[in-house]
Amino acid sequence: MSEEKNEKKWYALHIYAGQEEKVKTNLEQRIESFGMGNKITRILIPKEKIAEVRNGKRRIYRRKFFPGYILIQADLTDESKYVIRGTPGVAGFIGSHNKPIPLDEKEVGNIEYRVGILEKKPRAGASFEIGENIRITRGPFANFQGEVIGVNSHQQRLKVLVSIFGRETPMELEYIDVEKL
Repeated sequence: MSEEKNEKKWYALHIYAGQEEKVKTNLEQRIESFGMGNKITRILIPKEKIAEVRNGKRRIYRRKFFPGYILIQADLTDESKYVIRGTPGVAGFIGSHNKPIPLDEKEVGNIEYRVGILEKKPRAGASFEIGENIRITRGPFANFQGEVIGVNSHQQRLKVLVSIFGRETPMELEYIDVEKL
């Protein structure tokens, strides 16, 4: 039991919606002022980058994929729980009967992977369906219109049938290169 208590684990905190950044800042200040940096080591707000095209302009923004929650890596002791629970905006730990339950390491790994991989390549904000009409917004065929004939959401690519000089020509495009009509 004592080995498990000294091991840092990941926990989910339920916080007031829209207050994620503010709670993180408050929590960091409390950790520093109470000298808990060795007990509470990481705070993570799971966000992903989203790429979207609106009015012909590409826009990239960050969206929380677990709004109302932040993750912390901590060695939970009575003192560290006091610091965390006493932070303004924290509603409490996720758990049963007021006892925090650590998150599965595999689940946290998946979240960290999702946050990390999406740092490199933003995910598209729009989803497309076969048969949908689109307009190409970038590249040599900008302003051409076409019909979606294939969707690869994992790679964020579309197969589009575009009429060029009266001939239907298939093209492969990225989500960020098109917009819905």
